[in-house]
Amino acid sequence: MLIIINIGSNQQKNNMMGRAHIFVRGLVQGVYFRHYTEGTALRLGLTGWVRNLRDGRVEVLCEGPIERLEEMIEWCRSGPPAARVEEAQVSWEEYTGEFDTFTVGY
Repeated sequence: MLIIINIGSNQQKNNMMGRAHIFVRGLVQGVYFRHYTEGTALRLGLTGWVRNLRDGRVEVLCEGPIERLEEMIEWCRSGPPAARVEEAQVSWEEYTGEFDTFTVGY
């Protein structure tokens, strides 16, 4: 008899903490991208920050359960209704636990 055990279960994945650094390019400034990002992060229980960059991109740094970070990344690929996202570059980093909440940078 062959028994297969799924070690990478959703529960285990949800308990694993991570950090995602996301750079979003396209029509992402002047469309409330930061405001919607903050709301999405808080709804997902993530911590970190979001800010506009001088080159027109938006930068997001967030921490939390890997499963929730993946949801945030998917959200960033489309953004709020008025945004036109061309690209979302993601790099995974070590979880640090340095943030207490999610904030908007100005």
